[in-house]
Amino acid sequence: MDYADEKLNRRKFLLTTTTIVGGAGVVATAVPFLSSMAPSEAAKAAGAPVEVDLTGVEPGKISTVEWRGKPVWILHRTDAMLAALGKHDALLADPASKIQQQPPYATNPARAIRPPFFVAIGICTHLGCVPVFRPEPGAPDLGADWPGGFYCPCHGSKFDLAGRVFKNVPAPRNLEVPAYTYLSDNRLLIGADKKAG
Repeated sequence: MDYADEKLNRRKFLLTTTTIVGGAGVVATAVPFLSSMAPSEAAKAAGAPVEVDLTGVEPGKISTVEWRGKPVWILHRTDAMLAALGKHDALLADPASKIQQQPPYATNPARAIRPPFFVAIGICTHLGCVPVFRPEPGAPDLGADWPGGFYCPCHGSKFDLAGRVFKNVPAPRNLEVPAYTYLSDNRLLIGADKKAG
């Protein structure tokens, strides 16, 4: 073997070694970087479905739970509240819920699987404020035609007891109804529907 061949073999060896060491360095750097992009256990838990016991939610009362960092309301509507739902459709911007703000199984006048229980994300569709529950019909500060529902104090948006938005208010859409399913008569799972498990 002459000097030129020895030099060429040495160059190939050094090039191969450098490539292997460099590749290992790239992998060693990329793995922790890419792993840091995965959601943390806390983030996974925050997005997980939430189970709710309905036994403590009395008729006419509302309960709030947190799901994905948002307030979710569970309103146990009375018979009178349910009967009032169809009587003010002319005041609503989207009474039939044509804009899909709910799963298909909640596209009905009550916007619910079971009409007595209304489940909705408690965030105004205008700028993200949290409306307040105002169930009293004809409240003096909301007008004689107020049927009861949710009022957003930030900019005056109004929603009825099915989360449907009134006409001529800043909010453009009905309140969002999340995916949910019943595990039993008194157990509700928010964040998953029958198709998902």
